[in-house]
Amino acid sequence: MKQTTFASLAFDRKKKQTRRERFLAEMETVVPWAALLAVIEPHYPTTGRRGRPPMPLATMLRIYFMQQWYALSDPAMEDALYEIESMRRFAGLDLTNDAMPDETTILKFRHLLEKHGLTAQMMSITNDTLEQRGLLLKGGTMVDATIIDAPPSTKNEDKKRDPEMHQTKKGNQWYFGMKVHVGADVNSGLVHTVSVTPANASDISQLAHLVREDDRVVFGDKGYVNNKSDARKAGVFWGVSLKASKQHPLTEANKRFNHRMSSIRARVEHVFRVIKRQFGYTKVRYKGIAKNAAQVFSLIGLTNLYLARRTLMS
Repeated sequence: MKQTTFASLAFDRKKKQTRRERFLAEMETVVPWAALLAVIEPHYPTTGRRGRPPMPLATMLRIYFMQQWYALSDPAMEDALYEIESMRRFAGLDLTNDAMPDETTILKFRHLLEKHGLTAQMMSITNDTLEQRGLLLKGGTMVDATIIDAPPSTKNEDKKRDPEMHQTKKGNQWYFGMKVHVGADVNSGLVHTVSVTPANASDISQLAHLVREDDRVVFGDKGYVNNKSDARKAGVFWGVSLKASKQHPLTEANKRFNHRMSSIRARVEHVFRVIKRQFGYTKVRYKGIAKNAAQVFSLIGLTNLYLARRTLMS
């Protein structure tokens, strides 16, 4: 039995619950912990360094999720566990009685998830939970993409930029990094499919991966307009914004159509808002597409839970 300290008693008696505490309490309720732990457990080591028991799997998974929610590096996550009582409690750790995992232990857990492709499986498990609650319905998809910046500088050990990232032009602005493509449910706005590519990949190149076989309605922006005739042949309503040209400017009817379609697919932008603004994921943290894609799968799964938390908690 863990000994109660004066610090923990003082924390229990404080008069205000912080936003971080409220958020972690909500996530404690909505994350399908048992199912996620079950998919990782077969790959998790049974002995740690020098034959010592490893850190509890549940603790490491919670630490990994907190890294995603608060955009923390491995060293920053280690520091946070020493400094922030609410994070220690969420991880099931006590500063007096437990050893805190160091940044190397946190790094190795992330590498374990990447090596076995577990983050994609975790996202699927999360979506299965949402589907069971009636929050992911088949029949209609909204598609969209966003650019995640990568460091463009060559002032590093290799004297070059990440070869798996590329530059692209959007409007009059150039970007360097990767692109996250999502297919989201029309009814709930929750993401069911994700694809990660270099930034120069066209949006339409990933369309086949994002649309489900039984989808009868598809909404998207002008980047997907070229597939309209194929969709009509397949009996799919193609709610994609029309693109103007010098020879064929948009009519008033075209503009009204674009406005209606934009108002419907705007919900998919909520996903990117949470990832970039709520969770602070605006720049890639690692080198290569595979490592960053593994993080994106985690972020998408956690974003779905965050957007659906009110319904899940009820």
